[in-house]
Amino acid sequence: MPFFISVCSSPGRGIIVLCAGDSITAAAYPHFLQRMFNREGVRCRVLNFGRSGFSSGEYRRFLETDGGRLKNERPDFILLQLGTNDVRIDGDHASTPEFEANMGSVLDLLREFRDRAGNPSRIVLGTIPPVPEGAPLPFSPESSRRVEAEINPAIRALAAARGLPVVDNHALFVGRPDLLPGIHPTADGYRRLAENWFAALKPLVER
Repeated sequence: MPFFISVCSSPGRGIIVLCAGDSITAAAYPHFLQRMFNREGVRCRVLNFGRSGFSSGEYRRFLETDGGRLKNERPDFILLQLGTNDVRIDGDHASTPEFEANMGSVLDLLREFRDRAGNPSRIVLGTIPPVPEGAPLPFSPESSRRVEAEINPAIRALAAARGLPVVDNHALFVGRPDLLPGIHPTADGYRRLAENWFAALKPLVER
């Protein structure tokens, strides 16, 4: 089924992209994504609703309390990347079944969002970056293992079950570990992350 947005049939109206996630979203990549759309001459407003330190459960609660404010933005696309804080070993730790349940609830809440034409906002899921070996507390070697063995497979399974596209942000950093010296990417890493999202979105946007 084509994944084009209805607003594209109205020349000059532009698109709205809402970025949802934790600190990896909040820190920088939406800024670079906006610049990429600008360079391509695509009218776009990129909204950063990343929340630093949020696990999937905390983002679910955020949507339950503040979702109306986000919904009023009427996004055409929602880019969702969560899970890094779920593999912590402190109070934010979530088992994989808990993560799956939280993400399912987050997706249910986001499915209620509509664009300016009244159509459902298009959701795109992103896999999460690796947790590098030696990452300090509250991360551990178990955190690194869970990203590859549990969390990203759960994200892909949720996407498959709901018919959602997936952007493989994990592979980006596996291939370029220099871009991810810790939990957070370097400045160039954030730019490359934005490029990954942009490459996935560009074919979906008619100008």
